[in-house]
Amino acid sequence: MAAAGALVERRDPEPGAWEMVSRAPEPRLRPYVRDYTGYVEQIDGLLRRRELPSGDVILIVNLGAPLQVCHPRETTLSFGRGDGFVAGLHDTYAITEAVGAQRGIEVRLTPIGAYLFLGLPMHAVANRTVRLEDVIGSAARELADRIEAAPSWDACFDLLDARIGARVAAARAPSAGVAHAWSRLLDTGGRLEIGALADEVGCSRKHLIALFRNQIGLPPKTVARIARFSRAVHQLGGPLGARWAEVAHESGYYDQAHLIRDFRQFTGTTPTDFLRRRHGDSEASMTEPPG
Repeated sequence: MAAAGALVERRDPEPGAWEMVSRAPEPRLRPYVRDYTGYVEQIDGLLRRRELPSGDVILIVNLGAPLQVCHPRETTLSFGRGDGFVAGLHDTYAITEAVGAQRGIEVRLTPIGAYLFLGLPMHAVANRTVRLEDVIGSAARELADRIEAAPSWDACFDLLDARIGARVAAARAPSAGVAHAWSRLLDTGGRLEIGALADEVGCSRKHLIALFRNQIGLPPKTVARIARFSRAVHQLGGPLGARWAEVAHESGYYDQAHLIRDFRQFTGTTPTDFLRRRHGDSEASMTEPPG
């Protein structure tokens, strides 16, 4: 059972049933944790997903069949039942593959939240997928065991509140300047010039880049690009009659060529192919410009 305030989604018909239950963390953790999601998927055959870059660090505790994660620049890793892993900020897509029933918990952490929870420089997990046990030791297996034994999703989420809250409280506070700069990049959709951002924080551009490397994982310019790309993907979720020039403008791109460049890097395909996969050929009505 899910408590009031939890978002529950279920699907029962073929080809497979699934359930997702999401809940926000307790209020004191909301600067550090976006949400928790428990999921169950009954899969017939291979399930393959293309995961896109975002502004979140993803923590997964796998309680189902083995799950493989492959990035274009990484060795494919396999995570079995009881394994946990962390995916830091990435500047390209990932492919996940699984055969068999999937069950687990996903935690979406802000980069600052991940920095406090993991207790290591964020460049150590940027563009990488890392086993949780390699970062926090035996506490990773104990966490997975406690989650698997929990009687409900809400009990799992309460456990995560307690464990993440304890590690965050014991961690060294991050730079206030980094937290401000991170929020400004998200709030402006990546439109803020990095030099102006450094002036706001009261440091040099070079020092801001060093702070981001340590506490965010990627340079502020790359974070800004991901923010613009995320806004463009959101624009594509609207009416398909929109034109590429409008999407580029509304997302903060200089022109359509920059939009296409980022789509190629962040999705591994063109905007038109991305739209076709999302909506189906009959709905992919926008004409892609050359580039």
